[in-house]
Amino acid sequence: ACRLTVGLPVVPESSGRSLLPMPAPPSFSLRARLAGYVALTKPRIVELLLVTTVPTMFVAENGVPSIWLMVATVLGGTLAAGGANAVNMVVDRDIDSLMERTSQRPLVRGVMTPRAAMVFAVIIEIIAFTWLVATVNLLSAVLAVSATLFYVFVYTIWLKRSTTRNIVIGGAAGAAPVLIGWSAVTNSLAWAPIVLFLVIFYWTPPHFWALAIRYREDYSAAGVPMLPSVVSLRETSDRILYYTAVMVALTVVFWLVAGMGVFYLVSALVLGAAFVAFAVAVRRNPNERTAMRLFSFSITYVTLLFGAIALDVVL
Repeated sequence: ACRLTVGLPVVPESSGRSLLPMPAPPSFSLRARLAGYVALTKPRIVELLLVTTVPTMFVAENGVPSIWLMVATVLGGTLAAGGANAVNMVVDRDIDSLMERTSQRPLVRGVMTPRAAMVFAVIIEIIAFTWLVATVNLLSAVLAVSATLFYVFVYTIWLKRSTTRNIVIGGAAGAAPVLIGWSAVTNSLAWAPIVLFLVIFYWTPPHFWALAIRYREDYSAAGVPMLPSVVSLRETSDRILYYTAVMVALTVVFWLVAGMGVFYLVSALVLGAAFVAFAVAVRRNPNERTAMRLFSFSITYVTLLFGAIALDVVL
C-alpha cells in the first residue's frame, strides 16, 4: 500500500523512510572554513607550548640563538603541534559534542568532514617533519613527530578515556618542546633540558586539573575519567598541591644543573611560592572559583618562568 502526500514523493509505508525532507547540511563561507581549519590546531595551546621552546634555546646557546634558527624551530613546532591537535579533534569529536567547553569546535559544528580534518592534519605533520629536517636537524624533527604520535596514540586514543592518569602521562607530549628547542641548537640532549621537561611534565596536571574542576560535569557526561569528575575535589586538590611542590623543587634543580644565575633562582622561587599559594587556596576551599584562579595563574607562571630563563641568560 502506498500513501500520497502533496509535494513529496510517493514512498511505500513499509520502507521505514521518513516522508519529511532532510535538513540541508550547514553552509559556511570560505572565511569560516579557513577559520575552522585554524581552530583545529588549537592555537592557544600551541602558543603556550612555544613559549617554552625559545627560552630553552637561549640556555642551549648560552646566549641569543640565530634568529633564523628560532623562526625555523618555532614554525616547525607549530605545525607539528597543530597537526597533533587536529587529529585529537577528529578522534574526540563524539565527546566534544557532549561537552559545553568543546561544543563549538569545528568538527562538532560541521565546518569540515572528519576525513578532511584528518587529511589536513597529516599534511601539516609531513610538512613539519620535512621542514625541521631541512632547516633545523633530524633529531628535532624526530622529537616533534614522536610527541605527536605519543599525544595521539598514548593520550588521546588510549589513556584519555580509560584512566584518571590520562593527563599525568599524556602531559609528556606537551613537555616535548623544551627537548626540541634544546636539540635545535645542540643537535643533542642533556640533563638540563630533561629537568626542564620534567618541570613542564609536573606543571601540566595542576594546570589541567584546575580547569577540569570547572568542567567536571562535562567530563562525567562524556564518560571521560578526568580526575575531578571521578574523585572528590578534596582528593583532587591534594594531588594538585603534590604536583605543584614537585614542580617547584624541579625548577631549583634546573638552576643547579643548567648553571643559571641568581635572577632566575629568585624568579623561580617567587613564582613557585605564588603557585603554591594558589594551590593551597584550592586545597582549603576546593571550588570552581579558586580552581579557575589557579588555572589562570598557571599560564602566567609558565610564561614568566621561561621569560626569566631567557632574561637570565642574556643578563
